[in-house]
Amino acid sequence: MSSSHSWQTLFINVNLATMTQGGTSYGEIENAALALSDGKIAWLGNIEQLPQYDTENVEVIDAQGKWITPGLIDCHTHIVYGGNRANEFELRLKGASYEEIAQNGGGIVSTVKATREATEDELFASAYKRLGALHNEGVTSLEIKSGYGLDLENEVKMLKVAARLQQSLPVSVQKTFLGAHALPVEYKDDSDGYIDLVCQQMIPEVANLNLADAVDVFCEGIGFSYEQTERVFKAAKEHGINVKVHAEQLSDLGGTELAAKYNALSSDHLEYLSLAGVKAMQQSGMTAVLLPGAFYFLRETKLPPVQMLRDNNVRIAIATDANPGSSPINSIQLMLNMACTLFRLTPTEALAGVTCNAARALGIQDKVGELAVGMDADIALWDIQQPAQLCYQYGVNPLSSLYKQGKKVI
Repeated sequence: MSSSHSWQTLFINVNLATMTQGGTSYGEIENAALALSDGKIAWLGNIEQLPQYDTENVEVIDAQGKWITPGLIDCHTHIVYGGNRANEFELRLKGASYEEIAQNGGGIVSTVKATREATEDELFASAYKRLGALHNEGVTSLEIKSGYGLDLENEVKMLKVAARLQQSLPVSVQKTFLGAHALPVEYKDDSDGYIDLVCQQMIPEVANLNLADAVDVFCEGIGFSYEQTERVFKAAKEHGINVKVHAEQLSDLGGTELAAKYNALSSDHLEYLSLAGVKAMQQSGMTAVLLPGAFYFLRETKLPPVQMLRDNNVRIAIATDANPGSSPINSIQLMLNMACTLFRLTPTEALAGVTCNAARALGIQDKVGELAVGMDADIALWDIQQPAQLCYQYGVNPLSSLYKQGKKVI
């Protein structure tokens, strides 16, 4: 704990949702104070315990009874891509099937084509707007996946854009290599050949350029098999990179259990997750990332096994899955509401899902996601009377101000 003489900013007359309880409560401290020093949280507690401090040199902010939470974390996005798929959205609503659209060059293939054709600057400009929308809703950290290049040059291009975004907005970016997202047209009849390319060329080069914090795989009937997923995990581990998995979205292939063997950070989607998969996650300490935006946009009916996750003490995170095809939604606040209304999470669980548990899904829980002494001062001040309001109402942004490593950025 730093000396109160080195404090730079002090919030008084504030309520804190510390999120230190992992979703069992908000970790509330009402009638509190919070001090920042050198980009870190230096002190927090009830205002009656506030130590003496240097009144001359500390900026004191009267929060007038507002609430502070950790800065929000969007732990699963695909916000770097070319083009859009609004025309396919319209075709589907006129009766075209996903298969028909895909056969006519739509689906992920169309996004790959547009992403390959876009310059790095063009991809940056469109992603910057999407990231800005998330940031304006209180997001201070997020993950950005590649996966729409599907060749070495364009996957690297996407990851470089993700790195540039971190330099351009006060948001921390975790970069995830998702080369095993889908088959590019040039490998449409040779999925093993494409996995060779991912493992033997792409992962070594991405590791060499230090462009990825994690490697992800879409383990699914329309994606890659259990065996192919394991090959990618092995290659990632050989290069010292953490793994995660898109799994059990449309069927149960056992991808989550496999990921647990490789100490994956998270398994994401999970509508078809089995009890065996849940227990494997619990034993390995993996986080379950639920994506209500994709569930909503695809009009899914199979709910993820939320009660089973609760019963087995698996941490639950929530994310936008922002992407052009199945969740073109760039609103973390809407995800809070959807997590409660569609998946029946409590507001406490939902807020934990975009703070402490989202941090675990990205492996950054030692820096962000909770209000605690020594953590990065990534904090959001909300004009609300109680934390549940963040989940209850959508469309009126209650964000009052946002701090990134102790600096006011909104």
